[in-house]
Amino acid sequence: MARAHTKPEQRRVGKRRFAPLRRAVNLPVWGDLFIRLGLAVFLIFLVVMIHWFDRDGLVDNLDGHVSFLDVIYFTMISITTTGFGDIAPISDRARLVEAVIVTPVRFAVLFIFVGTAYNFLIKRSWEKFRMARIQDQLSNHVVVLGFGISGSEAVSELIERGTDPAQIVVMDTSEDRLEQAEALGCNVIEADASRDENLQAVRITEAQTVLVSAGRDDSSILIVLTVRHLAPKVPISVVVRAADNELLARQAGADNVINPVRFTGLLLAGSARGAHIADYLGDLASVTGRVQLVEREVLPEEIGKPLSQLATGGRGMRIYRNGVACGFWQHEAECLQAGDIVVEIKPTEEDVPDGNYLDEDEEAI
Repeated sequence: MARAHTKPEQRRVGKRRFAPLRRAVNLPVWGDLFIRLGLAVFLIFLVVMIHWFDRDGLVDNLDGHVSFLDVIYFTMISITTTGFGDIAPISDRARLVEAVIVTPVRFAVLFIFVGTAYNFLIKRSWEKFRMARIQDQLSNHVVVLGFGISGSEAVSELIERGTDPAQIVVMDTSEDRLEQAEALGCNVIEADASRDENLQAVRITEAQTVLVSAGRDDSSILIVLTVRHLAPKVPISVVVRAADNELLARQAGADNVINPVRFTGLLLAGSARGAHIADYLGDLASVTGRVQLVEREVLPEEIGKPLSQLATGGRGMRIYRNGVACGFWQHEAECLQAGDIVVEIKPTEEDVPDGNYLDEDEEAI
């Protein structure tokens, strides 16, 4: 009866993935290598001592005398499974030692050397080769610096909007977060986004746009400064949570500064004026909604026409001309010009009758 009254929350706890408690080990590469080699030498020395104390169970087929040098020689050929046969165990105890003690040590030493070779030679060389190939293919990609709540939501939304995950690069210092990003198909790198060499490794100058969400305003602003220093023309969007840091973020070089706290306040204020305003704003912001807010360049066939007569059939809301925003009610919107940036509202394809809302050229855009 007690099991029938178990709460659902308690039942779900038992299904969670095991997460071990851990922390970073401040051990240099040479220190790790020294420990591995030291352990291997210790195991070999242990087998030498065992063979030396049990040398009566060994026979030298050449001169019949087993010296200490013969023991070292026999130990090495035994551990490496070479086995020339010139020295061999003849007593039952010596053969038992070989089977029970030497064989496990043989496997341990083999694993140590193979693991060391893999970690320090094969793995590093392979990772450098893979990184070089990925870097060669990176162009016009999206760089996400910080994969916390905001960064992960942004990546998910980008993928929902049709961005190829292979064209997204995520940089974070958390291995667990990077595993989540890698599971989505993104390129990942565990590094500090405020360092020049790390940003250069993801070809920041070739990026289409950079999204910064480091979790702290000071860290995000520092990252924006570093990105703008390396890539003066790449668009940068950053998340800041304190209103007085918005100006600092723009001075650092951010093109778009997003304050989730302020946006939440706008939604709350809008819901006070109408029950559906917040829903509609959320609908506009998400690709899963019935409508989408789209920003694009003016099409050649739209030049000279008013904003209300877009070729896509969408509802034109605003244009950006020479960096100045003009609403649909202003006279600038009565005649579109080359170079204008159009902001329009379009229904999602699922809500379009007959599915003929977008032609092939618009789907490419």
